[in-house]
Amino acid sequence: MTLSYSHAHKSGSGTTEVVAVLVAIIEGVAKVLTVDGGKLLPNGPLMPLHRSLQAGVRQWVEEQTQQPLGYLEQLYTFVDTNRRNIDGHALVYVSYLGLVQEMQTIRHQSQAVWHDWFDYFPWENHLNGAPTMIADVIIPELFAWADSADEITARRRRQRICLCWGVNRSEDLKHSESYLQNIEASWVAEHVLLRYEMLYEADLIPESPNYQPNKLPSDWALIIGAPMYYDHRRVIATAISRIRAKIEYQPLIFGLMPNEFTLSQLQQSVEALSGVSLHKQNFRRLLESQNLVMPTGKSSTNQRGRPAKLYRFCHDIELQSLLMDSKLPKRK
Repeated sequence: MTLSYSHAHKSGSGTTEVVAVLVAIIEGVAKVLTVDGGKLLPNGPLMPLHRSLQAGVRQWVEEQTQQPLGYLEQLYTFVDTNRRNIDGHALVYVSYLGLVQEMQTIRHQSQAVWHDWFDYFPWENHLNGAPTMIADVIIPELFAWADSADEITARRRRQRICLCWGVNRSEDLKHSESYLQNIEASWVAEHVLLRYEMLYEADLIPESPNYQPNKLPSDWALIIGAPMYYDHRRVIATAISRIRAKIEYQPLIFGLMPNEFTLSQLQQSVEALSGVSLHKQNFRRLLESQNLVMPTGKSSTNQRGRPAKLYRFCHDIELQSLLMDSKLPKRK
């Protein structure tokens, strides 16, 4: 493409924008709503439509995307020094996370398209174990970046790599199944933003100012995920980190599920968000012990084989406090 992934703002005198990360679970896959062929998130100038900024953002997002929102929260305020308005001022944008139920998603808009968020972060998909790309390509490139610095900086970089990516360079297990198992055991799912920013700092993604694809493996573009303009992929990484951190102690999943669902659908949705598979029986024991769901007395007719019982969330209990300090039961 001729347009840089950090190109300047082309027009306008405003200095503040709204960027929305809308998330939905569609057919068991976590997706984000994008525009401009998947290169941007829904965005536009910040306008004070209401006395409450959040109420104004909710109206703006629903008007711009035609998506009715459930849960909505502010993420971070970013300063993009690579983008300037016509007066030369850096662009500031306020990012928001919104959740959309699948039954309310609009899939055939002319501008907005739902994309699998693993298209942008393929290394975050651990549903079938740690991806081999981490051990085979990403970690060696990151250690090469660390070794290019002075001794003190290199040591700090190696420590960060080990913490963020779940590796230990002292192990002589690279490219082996045991090495991948070690990564999986040490993987912290909510460190999405830390991993993305490390790749950015190491100039290993197209959004980086000194990215040089000719110095990387020929298949690097397939490994590093789809790039986006401005810092929009960073905003998605921030949203995923926030979701993954919160689903362990707050019922964010409620904003994504239909009113009635099977336990398998609920588990699949939580797995889609966390990026790791969960132990089925432990997951169901957690639901039962916390009284998070209750049977509706009906069964699903959309599945093959034996009909599965339908459940709904228990809205009359203190869900926020029930999930405090509860960890998701991961695979054995």
